[in-house]
Amino acid sequence: MQHTDTTLEFPTYPRELSWLAFNGRVLQEAADERNPPIERLRFLGIYSNNMDEFFRVRVADVKRRILLKKYQSDEQEDAEELLQEIQQQVLQLGARFNAIYLDIQLELRKHNIELIDNFKLGELQSGWVKSYFRDEVIKHISPMILSGEEVSLPKALEDNTTYLMVEMTGSGKPQYAIVQVPTNELSRFIELPLHLNTRKKNGHYRRQILLLDDVIVHCAADLFAGFFEFDHIQAYSLKLTRDAEYNISDTLDQSLIDKMSKGIRQRLKSEPVRLVYDAAMPEQMLKVLSKQLGTSSVDSLIPGSRYRNFKDFIGFPNIGHQSLEFPAMPPLKSPDFEQHTTSFDAIRAGDILLYYPYHNFGYFTEWVRQASFDPKVTHIKMTMYRVAKHSRVIHSLLDAVRNGKKVTVVVELKARFDEENNINWARKMTEAGIQVVFGLTTLKIHSKLCLISRLEKGKPVHYGHIGTGNFNEKTARIYTDMSLFTCHQEITAEIDQVFEFIEYSYRPYQFNHLIVSPTWSRPRLLALIQRETDFAISGRKAEIFLKVNNLVDQEIVNQLYRASQAGVKIRIIVRGMCSLVPGLAGKSQNIKVISVLDRFLEHARVYVFHNGGETDLYLSSADWMTRNIDQRVEVGVPIYDIRLKQQILDTLDIQWRDNVKARIIDARQSNAYVKRGNKRSIRSQQQIYDYFARQQGLHNDAET
Repeated sequence: MQHTDTTLEFPTYPRELSWLAFNGRVLQEAADERNPPIERLRFLGIYSNNMDEFFRVRVADVKRRILLKKYQSDEQEDAEELLQEIQQQVLQLGARFNAIYLDIQLELRKHNIELIDNFKLGELQSGWVKSYFRDEVIKHISPMILSGEEVSLPKALEDNTTYLMVEMTGSGKPQYAIVQVPTNELSRFIELPLHLNTRKKNGHYRRQILLLDDVIVHCAADLFAGFFEFDHIQAYSLKLTRDAEYNISDTLDQSLIDKMSKGIRQRLKSEPVRLVYDAAMPEQMLKVLSKQLGTSSVDSLIPGSRYRNFKDFIGFPNIGHQSLEFPAMPPLKSPDFEQHTTSFDAIRAGDILLYYPYHNFGYFTEWVRQASFDPKVTHIKMTMYRVAKHSRVIHSLLDAVRNGKKVTVVVELKARFDEENNINWARKMTEAGIQVVFGLTTLKIHSKLCLISRLEKGKPVHYGHIGTGNFNEKTARIYTDMSLFTCHQEITAEIDQVFEFIEYSYRPYQFNHLIVSPTWSRPRLLALIQRETDFAISGRKAEIFLKVNNLVDQEIVNQLYRASQAGVKIRIIVRGMCSLVPGLAGKSQNIKVISVLDRFLEHARVYVFHNGGETDLYLSSADWMTRNIDQRVEVGVPIYDIRLKQQILDTLDIQWRDNVKARIIDARQSNAYVKRGNKRSIRSQQQIYDYFARQQGLHNDAET
């Protein structure tokens, strides 16, 4: 399915289908036998988690467009066709998912690990499971009985939570109930005691894991006995996915909302996007469930495998040998920080680049910790989009307030899926005396900024951080992100202006160094691309090298097409969605796109422009999506230090030469691996780790 901009005649690939192609690459990792089996199982969890978000956001948006067809007919002509193609691809991916899961189970058995279900329990095992259920599980369960009008199931079911639908039959009318699987209180994965397993392989017991779902199914009769009379009881899993756009006014014009009927507005807010259920669920049970939910739309009902909420498998425990997981890659030391007594001394000596998770995120938390008690520090400013639930960074900010520092934190309350965590932190910081700013009502604050002000020799000096990722200790171990630490006074002054803009957006501002969304980003990016285009037209060398998560903004994509037509050589590394179609004669023959997927989630955004040999390079929090360019506060920073610029260029080159985990993004987004041929194997994430490890080693050698 390929759409064409009829005005400009530039082809685009639907971003929803491109997103599915990205998740198909995740599924490739689960299928890749070069990955250890436990990691393959975790990739299935990542795939499932991604698919949940896809339905909550992308499919919800498509369905919203269909629902609003009569009100926005000019934008809806392809939405129904697109939804049909999404459904077809989702079912195909689901079938592939199930086959991979079975394959991984077979592989785990070779390593004496077995995932069993309640049908395979022996007598001794059954007795242990029943005891575990009585002692540990039942206290966390309060069934919802589906009888009469007392229970409103659409309101009662939580989004993306695993439930079991129970049917009890006997001489009278069937009784139905919903049971939530209490994964917030208990592990989803229950290891059975070894002494209950009589089967051995090579003299070793086979270690067995039973899912919490199956513990409840096995003991369902015990749960309801004495309250209901039944001869037979059965239970099947289900999961409801809702639209993630809680407030439709954020995405729709108010005049349009006024025109819509009350019924349409209500459906936009509450209609489930997806109900996934065990395909083995009897038809009568499904009818009862659909009626209770008011979900009659065929496209909302999706049969699936026995287990729902596979995202929990991201945390599947390794109860076997360490070789069943990826080998450890301990975070590296930064020579630039290590050779100085304090973080401020290090940054004052020169700009510093950290590349997570290859480098230790602890350098950032240590910098903030030192600032919390440094007598010279007067003010700390920071943006907060996603932080860890137990954030050392925020605890240091609380310490700073106690030490008399002024602390300002810009909290984004609409950070999707992290709203509750951010609200809790905002409340705690406010109570402690931190100035909490909630930013602009119409713009998400997505930039990754920290500014620390010190009095040095009686004058204020700013130290700044601009990064591509969040101040989150947890994600810094699994997301690849870059951070720049600088005391370049013009750059830090502009960082301060960004904080002022967030509080006082009506004032005039000028940014000569930073690329700042929303107002200043689009014209700057278009100008940078146009400059390369002009170089190519004049016969000079012209190149663009991009690394982004998503490339879907239509105007930017069109500008890249024009640059390609002019002769600009364009290389793009994209993790997720890419609406640009590369390699088309006369349109994009000078554009090549790859995607790298491996053990770490590629998250850094880097823009490189050849600029007639005077290379311009930027790190940014922004993808090339309309929302990042026009609807969020994002910040990109130029890299002026020649050494750091070369480090970034080297890592980009390593990724471009990846021939193990890189896929070619072609016109069909078929995810073909880059062919290795007779070249040596290059697995870029390992190579980048080794690249920085050599630098650390050179520093250590110099010290000795």
